[in-house]
Amino acid sequence: MYMLTSPSNALHSTPHFWPIRRSRLLLRPRNFPRFHSGGGNFCSLSLLSARSGPSRFRIRALAGPEASEDGGLAFPNHVSVKIPFGNREILVETGLMGRQASSAVTVTDGETIVYTSVCLADVPSEPSDFLPLYVHYQERFSAVGRTSGGFFKREGRTKDHEVLICRLIDRPLRPTMPKGFYNETQILSWVLSYDGLHAPDALAVTSAGIAVALSEVPNSKAVAGVRVGLIGGEFIVNPTVKEMEESQLDLFLAGTDSAILTIEGYSNFLPEEMLVKAVKVGQDAVQATCTAIEALAKKYGKPKMVDAIRLPPPELYKHVKELAGEELSKALQIKSKIARRKAITSLEEKVLTILTEKGYVIDEAAFGTTEAQPELLEDEDEDEEVVPEGEVDQGDVHIRPIPRKPIPLLFSEVDVKLVFKEVSSKLLRRRIVEGGKRSDGRTPDGIRPINSRCGLLPRAHGSSLFTRGETQALAVVTLGDKQMAQRIDNLEGSDEYKRFYLQYTFPPSSVGEVGRIGAPGRREIGHGTLAERALETILPGDDDFPYTIRVESTILESNGSSSMASVCGGCLALQDAGVPVKCSVAGIAMGMVWDTEEFGGDGSPLILSDITGAEDASGDMDFKVAGNEDGVTAFQMDIKVGGITLDIMEKALIQAKAGRRHILAEMAKCSPPPMLSLSKYAPLIHIMKVHPSKVYSLIGSGGKKVKSIIEESGVEAIDMQDDGTVKIMANDIASLERAKAIISGLTMVPAVGMSLFLHNHLIRNLHLENCEIKSMAPYGAFVEIAPGREGLCHVSELSAEWLAKPEDAYNIGDRIDVKLIEVNEKGQLRLSVRALLPESESDKDSQKQPPTGGDSTKSSPRKYVNPSLKDRAATTGASGDELVWKKKDVGRASGGDKPMKSNSSGNEEDRGSLVNGEATIS
Repeated sequence: MYMLTSPSNALHSTPHFWPIRRSRLLLRPRNFPRFHSGGGNFCSLSLLSARSGPSRFRIRALAGPEASEDGGLAFPNHVSVKIPFGNREILVETGLMGRQASSAVTVTDGETIVYTSVCLADVPSEPSDFLPLYVHYQERFSAVGRTSGGFFKREGRTKDHEVLICRLIDRPLRPTMPKGFYNETQILSWVLSYDGLHAPDALAVTSAGIAVALSEVPNSKAVAGVRVGLIGGEFIVNPTVKEMEESQLDLFLAGTDSAILTIEGYSNFLPEEMLVKAVKVGQDAVQATCTAIEALAKKYGKPKMVDAIRLPPPELYKHVKELAGEELSKALQIKSKIARRKAITSLEEKVLTILTEKGYVIDEAAFGTTEAQPELLEDEDEDEEVVPEGEVDQGDVHIRPIPRKPIPLLFSEVDVKLVFKEVSSKLLRRRIVEGGKRSDGRTPDGIRPINSRCGLLPRAHGSSLFTRGETQALAVVTLGDKQMAQRIDNLEGSDEYKRFYLQYTFPPSSVGEVGRIGAPGRREIGHGTLAERALETILPGDDDFPYTIRVESTILESNGSSSMASVCGGCLALQDAGVPVKCSVAGIAMGMVWDTEEFGGDGSPLILSDITGAEDASGDMDFKVAGNEDGVTAFQMDIKVGGITLDIMEKALIQAKAGRRHILAEMAKCSPPPMLSLSKYAPLIHIMKVHPSKVYSLIGSGGKKVKSIIEESGVEAIDMQDDGTVKIMANDIASLERAKAIISGLTMVPAVGMSLFLHNHLIRNLHLENCEIKSMAPYGAFVEIAPGREGLCHVSELSAEWLAKPEDAYNIGDRIDVKLIEVNEKGQLRLSVRALLPESESDKDSQKQPPTGGDSTKSSPRKYVNPSLKDRAATTGASGDELVWKKKDVGRASGGDKPMKSNSSGNEEDRGSLVNGEATIS
């Protein structure tokens, strides 16, 4: 295929395509750079005839693979070098894979390999205020030798953590791109191999920086990224995955050899001074990597497409300032966001209309005619070719250069809007620097008015409404068990579950607009993760609070700092749900005006606290910091200029700390305040500890036993772990107590000679009342003494008389009283009915009288008196919801042997206590 572009004003040219039989050539305008064969995969083909004058076009052709002397395929442009990457080196290769892309590299760290390619469109898209840069990062399961665990075995929708890495790649590269470059650029990054030791995220950012540096994209500086951890009090650059498990800090930093472009991460209340030191360590590592990348690009990189940069004409700035200067200054002083936006939009349309009436704006429909396009002629006669004078010959294709008609200097509608926005931004900066006041009248370090309230939603487990200026977030907390946890399918090979996650929603109504509602975008995923990391540090451990926690943050109004409003609202909602958080945290977004000298300042950057949406769009920095009065829990910084220094960052952190203190003080005034206790609609979770050997008996074959417990007790779920931890979740106390009693009965190990009270069964002297016969065997009957716990009553123990089989005396479902007479080594129970029957008269007469002064309790006849259920609590001092083991307390009374009442004071103290370990008899 041919693609022919116009040599001038490439923005408005229309590409034409023709089929070619013999070769595939790409024709570029004259002002595009020439590519030399020694500098990359593309070579320059001169199609100038010896008789022709200077050509108006250059042709870029793809250099195909060359054959080696032995007939094999050679890769003459294959380059392999090692560059520093923190405390080790990484291998960079190019020219071997992806040779048709503008650039493609593979970067290897250990056995982790990341492949990154950069491609860009040859024809620029329509100008806009947003660089058409698209980043796609994917972790392929083949990198660890497995497939996806889902139904579809092919990698599909981008996962949340892959979206976060896409943002890590995009954000540091975007400030290095020049204004006016509108060629669509796509960066593809794939993890081809992963060793489980070297994380691919920082490697992917560095790989993308190398690929862009080697490509034709006209970026200004090479970019690299590193991770910094705090392990054992020392900062480590690019720690391994195992080392990061012990780290108190997870800092990702990207920048150039002279400045910081972005930082992101979270920590355990790290002081600002320590965070600055960590950034300094990371910056030193980035500088060394970027220096090596610059040297690599200088030697092997392709010429940059600087001629493709198109900026609005300078004359247009003069016209816009004259038409909108005074009115625009007044509009920028309107405090209300909606009113200010409408006034600015109306003024923009007014300026565009005036310029159109004066004839300065191009009529896009009438611009460009077929006469200005070159013609391609194909000669069918291959035997005789006659090349006319002034034409270019290449095979069967003749290109006849036709002079273009001169185009008058006009402005496009898009240029007018771009210039109007830039003029508005500069006027806003000037007002802040010169007047010391922002659009809403605040000083640079001022915080907007704050209002917060909790308990708005009666059926939710916890809720709060946090309002700061014109930004408002509704946070809702939902509590659940492990089944509500979020499953993560990653390269680690083992299923990972998140017991806490925050989901951020930004509807178009929050800014008064109409828009599409669908799956969360990359911005929503990024903002939600930042707020999630800020709150995760203050949550209790799983042992102290065994709930899965979900926080929903819905932005109802937005005028800047909506992610930090989610942090504040989420903290209040957690407290309202009764989550025992360690402390309160708050978040704040910081901004900056970089070049103050242009607007009458002293030249030093001006830091702004709690920025609005307009200050974010027109400013040079968006630095979000969350934490408490002592330290930082999460942070994220994006730069829109060439980068900032450590001094500026330290100043912003100190100013952010003062702002957090003010916000925390305002949050403490919340009215109505948080409940600080579990909602009556929240599920109940009770933790029990049983012996690990009893876990299988609780689960049963195929889970039948645990399902029957859930069905019988009415609880929502029962979760069991291999270490013997049992978690019961129920919606009411009654069902929870039933499940506890059933599990206690299944795991108890009684001993002969003891007494107990268990789950509506009175056991004294091991006499069990009203037990049901569950099944029969030729040798005896199996009797259930507690839910799920059975013992064998041998046929010889079923009656005082001889029985041929158990069915001669009883049937399945009959209820009898039995006595526990033996527990064998395996914990199996031997029961007896005969032991409870009255002794015969002959047996009584044959018994000897005890000697004088002897112990009469050893040989005197005894009988057991069953206390009624009505008097059970008074007799035993125990309740039906607890497991209490007591020694036999039987004494001799005059007129008959009756059991004495046991002391119940200790039992009342143990009410509702946690059953730790296997249920044993004391």
